Amino acid sequence: MMIILGLGNPAPRYLLTRHNAGFRVIDCLSGKTKIPLYKSGYHSFYARGVIGGQDVVLAKPMTFMNNSGLAAAALCRAFGVPSDRLLVICDDLDLPPGRLRLRSGGGSGGQNGLNSIIYHLHSEEFLRLRIGIGRPVECDAADYVLEELAGAEMDEFDRTLALAVDGVMVLLSDGISAAMNKINAKGQA
Repeated sequence: MMIILGLGNPAPRYLLTRHNAGFRVIDCLSGKTKIPLYKSGYHSFYARGVIGGQDVVLAKPMTFMNNSGLAAAALCRAFGVPSDRLLVICDDLDLPPGRLRLRSGGGSGGQNGLNSIIYHLHSEEFLRLRIGIGRPVECDAADYVLEELAGAEMDEFDRTLALAVDGVMVLLSDGISAAMNKINAKGQA
């Protein structure tokens, strides 16, 4: 089994912000695979299903971003899933918009949701799919990640989220190496 945890903030006012990239990927996966998120528990909305021949739990923490580790740890315990079978999907200020990066293990890169997960799991050994949002030059990073997207920027973000969904599907059907080759491709826009 694999847990796929998309990070974001649960309040409606954050729905279309950069920081909710992980939530939006989970919503797209849920729709594409017909695995509706309707259960509540483990600090999350979640659902179980099968994607690419693998049992999965799709989940969105109902904590705010900085406490995402509560959900990650509760889900891993409840489903008996080791941390290396957890995929966390989140935004990343240090990747340019439109870029994705999949890797296993490593630090948080300053992303507070990842900091919380590392703290609560007592491990850095989990998969992360980072969605590039770029670092702002004219405003505070905290304000930037919580700004709503619109127009052309939203269209580009939606295309990036679709690539992330395709990458997760490849991960589940063909494994980590195939997914890394697809997601981390240098030519990716």
